[in-house]
Amino acid sequence: MKLHAVVIPYPAQGHIAPVLKLAKLLHYKGFFITFVNTEYNHNRLVRSRGPDSVKGLEDFQFKTIPDGLPSSDRDATQDIPALCDSVKNNCLPFFLDLINNLNESPDCPNVSCIVSDGVMSFTLGAAEQLNIPEVVFFTTSACGFMAYCHYAELVTRGYFPLKDESCITNGYLDTKLDWVSGMREIRLRDFPSFIRTTDPKDIMVNYNILQTKNASRAKAVIINTYDDLEKEVLEAIREKFERVCTIGPLQLLEHEIENTKLKSNGSSLWKEDESCIEWLDQKPQNSVLYVNFGSIAVLSAKQLLEFAWGLANSNQHFLWIIRPDLVSGESAILPEEYWREVEGRALLVEWCNQEQVLAHPSVGGFLTHSGWNSTIECISEGVPMICWPFFAEQQMNCRYACTEWEIGLEIEGDVTREKVAKLVKVLMEGEKGKEMGKKALEWKEKARLAVKPGGSSYQNLEYLINEILLKN
Repeated sequence: MKLHAVVIPYPAQGHIAPVLKLAKLLHYKGFFITFVNTEYNHNRLVRSRGPDSVKGLEDFQFKTIPDGLPSSDRDATQDIPALCDSVKNNCLPFFLDLINNLNESPDCPNVSCIVSDGVMSFTLGAAEQLNIPEVVFFTTSACGFMAYCHYAELVTRGYFPLKDESCITNGYLDTKLDWVSGMREIRLRDFPSFIRTTDPKDIMVNYNILQTKNASRAKAVIINTYDDLEKEVLEAIREKFERVCTIGPLQLLEHEIENTKLKSNGSSLWKEDESCIEWLDQKPQNSVLYVNFGSIAVLSAKQLLEFAWGLANSNQHFLWIIRPDLVSGESAILPEEYWREVEGRALLVEWCNQEQVLAHPSVGGFLTHSGWNSTIECISEGVPMICWPFFAEQQMNCRYACTEWEIGLEIEGDVTREKVAKLVKVLMEGEKGKEMGKKALEWKEKARLAVKPGGSSYQNLEYLINEILLKN
């Protein structure tokens, strides 16, 4: 009888993608998988990828639970604080019902373990009731996770809540925090952005404090990174948690899966435009800047225009992903003269297969919001980046990309077309850009070694399966 893992991501694109990769790896290693989406995201997947996308395969099935929010047909990312609050307060009974139904079903083995997103820690209640092992997968970087682990200390040391709104702009955020273990030269502004509030009851701060606290109840903490990339911070995390498995970059581990049907099980909640690969095929090597602000970031109409004209004025070729909900409260419309200006050297589409784009030889740089999936995918392909962090731990990822790994340039302060054009030219044409490109290739090589047999991530995945999930 196969072992049955129930795998559940936090219900947002940037979490579903890496958690689904891990589920595929476990399936490849012999597990029966039940992958649990919320009803809202299940419906979005069906709309974007067709009903076959959630049919599953032999020993790999998709199931749903409600998220507890009022139902909606909007094709957009949900309100994050409301979603966190609802998940915490409502989802455990739905999840327990699902597992009980699975255990009564003749179509699958009894559930033997739970693999949960680290920020869905209500699931630990189910594992404890059923007496089965659970591991928690934090889809952030190790440095981002470590910052969340120190949120509670920011409260006790008086850094949170902010005394007043002026702290955001008066230089207070530049305060250095030299007491954070495993991190050098870290400032308050590098901490995940939820702390930039005067509200002591802020949902996101308190939610993240709870999630990192609950992580110690799990059998192991999993992180999508590799040991060479975040060595010092991982040493500090391993002092806090008994078992920490680094199994990244997941996309490189996923390459070993031979089952093409399983590989094609995608996770995109937006329809992917395939024309961009054909367009890239026509461009010279390393000549295109890829621009994508991820699945959650929202721009004002002014910011959109500043980015647009900055990209145009850089005189570089660029591929820009503009989600239907990228601009706050309105559609992303650019003036006609803009299209004339960038004709022949720009392609704008709503969504794409990012891994394919970053792996394309024509792509020479990435303008990113510094989400962790984007950052680790970028590192895996050896592409240097321009960072414009939007929220959560993207600030920390940006800091590490620019200072520790030396593969990033940050757009600091308000975005202007002059700043954008200048940094794009530096990245795509300048000496600094060339140095960053060389460094990026070094990190790519280290990432590839980590996932090969004998590499740290390869061995950690084996350990996770054989010593934790199989030991019930």
